[in-house]
Amino acid sequence: MQVFIVGAGPGDPELITVKGQRLLKKADVIIYAGSLVNPAILNVAKAGAEIFNSASMTLPEVIEKIEEAVQNGKIVVRLHTGDHAIYGAIQEQMDELKKRKIAFEVVPGVSSFLATAAALRQEYTLPDISQTVIVTRNEGRTPVPERESLRSLAAHHATMCIFLSVHMLSDVVKELLAGGYEPETPIAIVHKASWPEQKIVRATLETIADKVKEEQITRTAMIVVGWCLGADYSLSRLYAPEFSHMFRQASK
Repeated sequence: MQVFIVGAGPGDPELITVKGQRLLKKADVIIYAGSLVNPAILNVAKAGAEIFNSASMTLPEVIEKIEEAVQNGKIVVRLHTGDHAIYGAIQEQMDELKKRKIAFEVVPGVSSFLATAAALRQEYTLPDISQTVIVTRNEGRTPVPERESLRSLAAHHATMCIFLSVHMLSDVVKELLAGGYEPETPIAIVHKASWPEQKIVRATLETIADKVKEEQITRTAMIVVGWCLGADYSLSRLYAPEFSHMFRQASK
């Protein structure tokens, strides 16, 4: 195998997987998503490795660069931020590689919505509060099916992790309120989770827009909304003394 599509993790260079870092170290050609990937992750690249920033490249240019490298017997790492299964735009790349009969392997990474949970020191799925996490985005230049609008999804009152939408936060809040979330619902904005410049803003739906405006956060941030951020919850049955399971008998 010569081509590896690797998730770089959310930003902290130590949050790339061991496998991802090993491949990065041996790569002859690295094509990274420069608009989001922390350049510090590239410090492990070997001397002489060719490194290309795909922020200024088109899809045909990326594929042609990979094909050229493969024809020359080189190992290629296509490096995306977070885990590329979510808003990674890799499906079109994989389909093109298949058309050209170029074999590749996909190596997962740590998504920014999980790094956000770590930054918030928060579990998204609390007993009696929410057992569902909705990963979504507000409609922008990329359309969203009507059935997946924030207004529709808000009706579930699940924990929501909203990507790529902080620059239209006022619209996000309006849609969430229209969908049924209460104005006092807790919300958190995490800017660049796991990066040195990480910033956290906590508020409610009715107060968040002004606070985020004060902090001048307009991109590279995750929106988390739901009562997991601020409500009493039941303890897990998993560790309850009176609860039996296949690994432990209940205490009497």
